[in-house]
Amino acid sequence: MTGTTLTDRAILRISGEEARTFLQGLLTRDVLTLKADDPRWGGLLTPQGKALFDFILWADGDDVLIDCEAAQADALARRLTLYRLRRKVTVAREDDLAVHWSLDQSDKPLDPRLPALGHRWLAPATPGDAAAAFRAHRLSLGIFEGVGELGQDQVLWLETNAQELGGVDYDKGCYVGQENTARMHYRSKINRRLVAVPLTEADEKRQRAALPDLGLSIELRRVENIDPATLPTWLATEIASAL
Repeated sequence: MTGTTLTDRAILRISGEEARTFLQGLLTRDVLTLKADDPRWGGLLTPQGKALFDFILWADGDDVLIDCEAAQADALARRLTLYRLRRKVTVAREDDLAVHWSLDQSDKPLDPRLPALGHRWLAPATPGDAAAAFRAHRLSLGIFEGVGELGQDQVLWLETNAQELGGVDYDKGCYVGQENTARMHYRSKINRRLVAVPLTEADEKRQRAALPDLGLSIELRRVENIDPATLPTWLATEIASAL
């Protein structure tokens, strides 16, 4: 790996006097209490609770920076702008900053999803590209992100393992998709999960993405059809309890 810049990520800046309250009513995480160097992973869902976009939220004063999939940054900005209506909020690309990742940059924040993912921070771009190395490391831990892996309006947020990765706050108040997400949680009705299995064991009917370069198939499987031995340790206990 050369460099630390994740060139497949982009940053949106949400600013204005109503920026945080605007996002608070849309996203799965609490934005009002977001602090500097304490990022949070969350999502924007459909009213039915299905994943549209996932991202990492960062505080920059009263502004919120959204660390998102570069290929979906403009689509996410358009979606947020549709919700904005007449609120005093600005949604814009932040081109002066880039997302960085390293396994050993101990003075930087840990990825909010799982400490084993390594350290993540925002800074001007530097030469090199760490995107492929981070993708391989992330998928080795069974963690999915982006439209290509999570789908768009296809997979319920809790089926992406969002609860186990800290991607939802149940005491923040209403947000888009909150009703179905909360119902699934309180009734313990997460019947299907996104998992990675060897490509040689792929089930095309359940496959969300095939990754030949890594020999993996990302699939949405019913929990009773998941072999606990194939699961990452952070998820195995939760899945086993649901069987």
